Amino acid sequence: MDLNDLKIGTIILWEKQPVQVIWSNRMRTAQRKPVMQTKLRNVITGKVYEYSFKFGESIDEADVNREKASFLYADAEGTHFMNNETFETVDISKDITESQEKFLKESMEVQILKFNGQPVSIELPIKIELKVTEAPPSMVGNSGGNVTKPVTLETGLVVDAPMFIKEGDVLRVDTRNGEYVERASQ
Repeated sequence: MDLNDLKIGTIILWEKQPVQVIWSNRMRTAQRKPVMQTKLRNVITGKVYEYSFKFGESIDEADVNREKASFLYADAEGTHFMNNETFETVDISKDITESQEKFLKESMEVQILKFNGQPVSIELPIKIELKVTEAPPSMVGNSGGNVTKPVTLETGLVVDAPMFIKEGDVLRVDTRNGEYVERASQ
Protein backbone atom coordinates (compact mmCIF):
# COMPACT_ATOMS: atom_id res chain seq x y z
CA MET A 1 0.00 0.00 0.00
CA ASP A 2 1.39 3.47 -0.79
CA LEU A 3 0.65 7.08 0.18
CA ASN A 4 -2.07 7.51 -2.47
CA ASP A 5 -4.12 4.70 -0.89
CA LEU A 6 -4.48 6.58 2.41
CA LYS A 7 -8.01 7.81 1.82
CA ILE A 8 -10.63 8.67 4.43
CA GLY A 9 -12.22 5.50 5.81
CA THR A 10 -9.27 3.21 5.01
CA ILE A 11 -8.28 0.96 7.91
CA ILE A 12 -4.55 0.27 8.19
CA LEU A 13 -2.20 -1.38 10.66
CA TRP A 14 -0.16 1.29 12.47
CA GLU A 15 2.06 0.39 15.42
CA LYS A 16 0.41 -3.07 15.44
CA GLN A 17 -3.06 -1.53 15.99
CA PRO A 18 -5.92 -1.13 13.50
CA VAL A 19 -6.50 2.57 12.80
CA GLN A 20 -8.94 4.30 10.48
CA VAL A 21 -7.91 7.30 8.41
CA ILE A 22 -10.32 10.12 9.36
CA TRP A 23 -8.44 12.94 7.60
CA SER A 24 -5.60 13.04 5.08
CA ASN A 25 -3.70 15.75 3.20
CA ARG A 26 -0.96 15.14 0.66
CA MET A 27 1.78 17.72 1.14
CA ARG A 28 4.71 18.41 -1.12
CA THR A 29 7.11 21.27 -0.65
CA ALA A 30 9.91 22.36 -2.97
CA GLN A 31 12.97 20.10 -2.89
CA ARG A 32 11.35 17.65 -0.45
CA LYS A 33 9.72 14.30 -0.88
CA PRO A 34 5.93 14.21 -0.46
CA VAL A 35 4.34 13.32 2.85
CA MET A 36 0.78 12.39 3.71
CA GLN A 37 -0.45 14.15 6.82
CA THR A 38 -3.17 12.10 8.51
CA LYS A 39 -5.45 11.90 11.49
CA LEU A 40 -5.92 8.31 12.58
CA ARG A 41 -8.57 6.90 14.94
CA ASN A 42 -7.75 3.68 16.74
CA VAL A 43 -10.60 1.28 15.91
CA ILE A 44 -10.32 -0.46 19.30
CA THR A 45 -9.79 2.44 21.73
CA GLY A 46 -11.19 5.38 19.73
CA LYS A 47 -8.09 7.48 20.47
CA VAL A 48 -7.12 9.91 17.68
CA TYR A 49 -3.51 10.40 16.52
CA GLU A 50 -1.84 12.75 14.04
CA TYR A 51 0.91 11.23 11.94
CA SER A 52 2.77 12.16 8.74
CA PHE A 53 3.64 9.22 6.49
CA LYS A 54 6.80 9.71 4.46
CA PHE A 55 7.35 8.60 0.86
CA GLY A 56 8.40 4.94 0.75
CA GLU A 57 7.23 4.17 4.30
CA SER A 58 5.69 0.72 4.64
CA ILE A 59 1.92 0.81 5.15
CA ASP A 60 0.01 -2.41 5.81
CA GLU A 61 -3.73 -2.82 5.41
CA ALA A 62 -5.38 -4.13 8.57
CA ASP A 63 -7.14 -7.49 8.52
CA VAL A 64 -10.54 -6.04 9.40
CA ASN A 65 -13.85 -7.60 8.42
CA ARG A 66 -17.25 -5.93 8.55
CA GLU A 67 -20.37 -7.93 9.31
CA LYS A 68 -23.95 -6.72 9.14
CA ALA A 69 -25.79 -7.47 12.35
CA SER A 70 -29.01 -6.57 14.15
CA PHE A 71 -29.05 -5.35 17.74
CA LEU A 72 -30.82 -7.78 20.09
CA TYR A 73 -30.29 -6.51 23.65
CA ALA A 74 -27.76 -5.24 26.17
CA ASP A 75 -27.21 -6.57 29.67
CA ALA A 76 -24.52 -6.58 32.37
CA GLU A 77 -22.33 -9.01 30.39
CA GLY A 78 -22.30 -6.98 27.18
CA THR A 79 -24.16 -6.06 24.02
CA HIS A 80 -25.68 -8.81 21.90
CA PHE A 81 -26.22 -8.80 18.15
CA MET A 82 -27.40 -11.31 15.54
CA ASN A 83 -25.31 -11.76 12.38
CA ASN A 84 -27.74 -11.12 9.49
CA GLU A 85 -26.19 -13.81 7.27
CA THR A 86 -25.37 -16.69 9.62
CA PHE A 87 -27.98 -15.87 12.31
CA GLU A 88 -25.34 -16.47 14.98
CA THR A 89 -25.31 -14.36 18.13
CA VAL A 90 -22.33 -12.02 18.43
CA ASP A 91 -21.53 -10.87 21.96
CA ILE A 92 -19.44 -7.73 22.38
CA SER A 93 -17.90 -6.58 25.64
CA LYS A 94 -19.62 -3.68 27.41
CA ASP A 95 -16.45 -1.55 27.45
CA ILE A 96 -16.41 -1.56 23.61
CA THR A 97 -20.05 -0.55 23.10
CA GLU A 98 -20.85 1.43 26.26
CA SER A 99 -20.76 4.87 24.62
CA GLN A 100 -22.89 3.67 21.68
CA GLU A 101 -25.60 1.78 23.60
CA LYS A 102 -27.69 4.92 24.02
CA PHE A 103 -28.27 4.91 20.23
CA LEU A 104 -29.21 1.25 19.90
CA LYS A 105 -32.80 0.10 19.61
CA GLU A 106 -34.14 -3.39 18.99
CA SER A 107 -33.58 -4.80 15.47
CA MET A 108 -31.40 -1.83 14.47
CA GLU A 109 -28.84 -2.78 11.81
CA VAL A 110 -25.17 -2.01 12.51
CA GLN A 111 -21.77 -3.00 11.14
CA ILE A 112 -19.54 -5.04 13.46
CA LEU A 113 -15.81 -4.57 12.86
CA LYS A 114 -13.71 -7.65 13.56
CA PHE A 115 -9.92 -7.49 13.81
CA ASN A 116 -8.16 -10.87 13.68
CA GLY A 117 -11.58 -12.54 14.08
CA GLN A 118 -12.47 -10.66 17.30
CA PRO A 119 -15.17 -7.96 17.45
CA VAL A 120 -13.45 -4.65 18.24
CA SER A 121 -16.14 -2.03 17.54
CA ILE A 122 -19.48 -1.29 15.96
CA GLU A 123 -20.33 1.27 13.30
CA LEU A 124 -23.72 2.92 13.68
CA PRO A 125 -25.66 4.65 10.92
CA ILE A 126 -24.76 8.37 10.94
CA LYS A 127 -28.36 9.44 11.60
CA ILE A 128 -31.01 7.44 13.44
CA GLU A 129 -34.63 8.07 14.32
CA LEU A 130 -35.78 7.80 17.94
CA LYS A 131 -39.15 8.49 19.55
CA VAL A 132 -39.51 11.12 22.31
CA THR A 133 -40.74 9.51 25.54
CA GLU A 134 -40.43 12.54 27.83
CA ALA A 135 -40.57 16.23 26.98
CA PRO A 136 -41.20 19.09 29.40
CA PRO A 137 -43.98 21.47 28.32
CA SER A 138 -43.00 24.52 26.27
CA MET A 139 -42.94 27.85 28.07
CA VAL A 140 -45.17 30.57 26.61
CA GLY A 141 -43.20 33.63 25.51
CA ASN A 142 -39.93 31.73 25.53
CA SER A 143 -39.41 31.79 21.77
CA GLY A 144 -36.68 34.40 21.25
CA GLY A 145 -33.46 33.07 19.78
CA ASN A 146 -32.40 29.45 19.68
CA VAL A 147 -34.15 28.12 22.80
CA THR A 148 -33.95 24.39 23.52
CA LYS A 149 -35.12 21.96 26.16
CA PRO A 150 -33.84 18.53 27.20
CA VAL A 151 -36.00 15.65 25.91
CA THR A 152 -35.65 11.93 26.68
CA LEU A 153 -35.74 9.45 23.82
CA GLU A 154 -36.85 5.80 23.76
CA THR A 155 -33.32 4.49 24.40
CA GLY A 156 -32.81 6.77 27.43
CA LEU A 157 -30.68 9.24 25.48
CA VAL A 158 -31.28 12.87 26.47
CA VAL A 159 -30.83 15.53 23.75
CA ASP A 160 -31.43 19.26 23.57
CA ALA A 161 -34.29 19.87 21.14
CA PRO A 162 -36.32 22.92 20.06
CA MET A 163 -39.22 24.03 22.27
CA PHE A 164 -41.90 22.77 19.82
CA ILE A 165 -40.86 19.10 20.27
CA LYS A 166 -43.40 17.12 22.27
CA GLU A 167 -43.84 13.60 23.60
CA GLY A 168 -44.47 11.10 20.79
CA ASP A 169 -42.48 13.02 18.14
CA VAL A 170 -39.79 11.11 16.25
CA LEU A 171 -36.42 12.88 16.09
CA ARG A 172 -33.40 12.37 13.86
CA VAL A 173 -30.21 12.24 15.94
CA ASP A 174 -26.56 12.31 14.79
CA THR A 175 -24.75 9.29 16.29
CA ARG A 176 -21.32 10.93 15.95
CA ASN A 177 -22.06 13.67 18.49
CA GLY A 178 -25.45 12.72 20.00
CA GLU A 179 -27.13 15.95 18.89
CA TYR A 180 -30.62 16.67 17.59
CA VAL A 181 -30.70 17.09 13.79
CA GLU A 182 -34.38 17.51 12.92
CA ARG A 183 -37.86 16.23 13.55
CA ALA A 184 -38.58 13.24 11.32
CA SER A 185 -41.60 13.50 9.03
CA GLN A 186 -44.51 11.53 10.43
